Amino acid sequence: MRDEPLLEKLTQIWGVAGFELAVREAIRPEVEPFADELWEDAVGNLIVLKRGRGENRRKIMFAAHMDQIGFMVKTIEENGLLRICNMGWNWAGSAYNERVIFRNGTVGVVGCYGPIEEANNKIEKLFVDIGAKNKADAERMVKIGDCCGYHGPYTHLAGGQICSKSLDDRLGCYQLIEALKENPGDLPNDIYYCFVVQEELGCRGSQVAAQQVQPDIGIAVDITPAHDYPNDLTGSNRIGAGIGIKICDPSVVADEMVTGVMEKLCTEKNIPYQREVIDRGGTDASSMNLVGAGVRTGGICVATRYPHSQSSVVSADDIEAGIDLINAFSAFSFSQE
Repeated sequence: MRDEPLLEKLTQIWGVAGFELAVREAIRPEVEPFADELWEDAVGNLIVLKRGRGENRRKIMFAAHMDQIGFMVKTIEENGLLRICNMGWNWAGSAYNERVIFRNGTVGVVGCYGPIEEANNKIEKLFVDIGAKNKADAERMVKIGDCCGYHGPYTHLAGGQICSKSLDDRLGCYQLIEALKENPGDLPNDIYYCFVVQEELGCRGSQVAAQQVQPDIGIAVDITPAHDYPNDLTGSNRIGAGIGIKICDPSVVADEMVTGVMEKLCTEKNIPYQREVIDRGGTDASSMNLVGAGVRTGGICVATRYPHSQSSVVSADDIEAGIDLINAFSAFSFSQE
């Protein structure tokens, strides 16, 4: 990989949806030396512009979200256990018996009131045990409204696979950083590398960023669920089969010109790819699509096993193929289309 220590660093930063400050502060020094213009907006997006040099150039916006899923404390019980609600979409079964960590470093374990099989994926059946003796003891460590996220180290599996928490979507942030570093500054398009907030809460940050950028084309850079292992989803996504080119999900139908150009570039430049279709979930492409008078949108997606858990699994080769596609798409002259 181009800079695997950077990817590992990004995955391990605490940054639950709505509280992305530390992630943004880590990304800013990585991108600032390569930016023609850089700004942070009121909601916390970090937007980096690399200007092109061509005539009739397009504004292309790539959006990767900085936030991770997590939980927020809504009640502290008399016995010191913490009742929680979702910050993003969590499977109760994935969280059960797993470790979580708060921004201040407090670690807890997720438990369930009753058998997890009877929770029926209701997060209100879960609690977090931080080892407190009682409510007063817990309140010395955690307050109402504090958030926790999964506590999962970065490690390698066989076959060039990576396992970590928060690959959704720190790997997209990594891809944008590496693509920006490789932008020569003379492309035929203005490229906006946008590190956005609160995707897991409804694709909020990318909508605000797109309102500022007013792009001609908006591309979500994110993960997508893999279907090549036993799970409750069905489809064709496989890890190690190449970068995913979004065709459709419940929130957006990708623009045919955009997907056509991506497929053409992958074929010409020998970038392994797969066509991505999911019938659950969505990305920031959905919010960019509806900004202003409408934006042509698409997606560059890395197939991921065990998404929204402390132990997501991806292929390093797929991540690198995504960077190659970002660079190729950035350099394409859309005056041909």
